[in-house]
Order: sequence, then C-alpha cells, then structure tokens
Amino acid sequence: MSAVGRIHLVLVPSTDHDRSIAFYAALGFEQRADFLFGDGARWVELFPPDGVCGIALSGVAEASAVGVDTGLIVTAGDLGALHASLRAAGADVDAVVARPGGDVAIRVGSADVVGPTPAMFGLRDPDGNALLVIQP
Repeated sequence: MSAVGRIHLVLVPSTDHDRSIAFYAALGFEQRADFLFGDGARWVELFPPDGVCGIALSGVAEASAVGVDTGLIVTAGDLGALHASLRAAGADVDAVVARPGGDVAIRVGSADVVGPTPAMFGLRDPDGNALLVIQP
C-alpha cells in the first residue's frame, strides 16, 4: 500500500471570497490559486508565506454553514504585536493573549485551557471561523 504525502489544503467555508482573501492577506497569506470550476463555483487557495499547507475557501450560500472551528493553528513571531494590530484593526480576536503560567483561559477545540504553553490567542475570520495563533 502506498503512503500519503503532506497535508496540502484545509477547507474553510466562506460566504464572500473577496472579503476572506482580504482578511487572510492581512495576516500574510499569499493567494496561489483563484479560478472557476463546475457550475461557476470559485476555488481560492491561500498559503502562509513559508507554509506548505494552505487553506482553500469553500463557497457556501448559507451563513449557517460558517462559524466553524477550523482546527488551524498558525504561528507568529511577535504574538503581542500581531494581537495588538489585529485588535486595533477591529478583528475578532480574544481580549488578551493567553500566556504560559497565566490565569487566562482560552478555548481550544471543545476545551478551555488555562495558562497554555505556548502563548496563544483565538482569532475569528469575517465569517466567524475560528483559528489559533501561537508563538512557538
């Protein structure tokens, strides 16, 4: 039996591809594909600058299909600076950065984790899809 290779893409639901592209571009993601397929559906691939795994925007017609926990964890070199700039820009981020040994709880999947390692904060895209940003 043959083995699989690396993880290439994770589907993230989007009600507005252009809005999602702008959001992820502000985080540093690069757009590597954008084309129509099938009956006019739009396929968009976005990758972090040094990442080999990216996201593919999955078009959805109903708002009830968004607001999911993507399971995505992305890294940031300066977590505090990124958190502050996202808050200043009006992004939907956790109020504070959860740091190791601290008393701030952060939602990871279905669990609340207090004082996590590494430092992290939650971030939601314009459709409410959740991801974590960590500082390794």
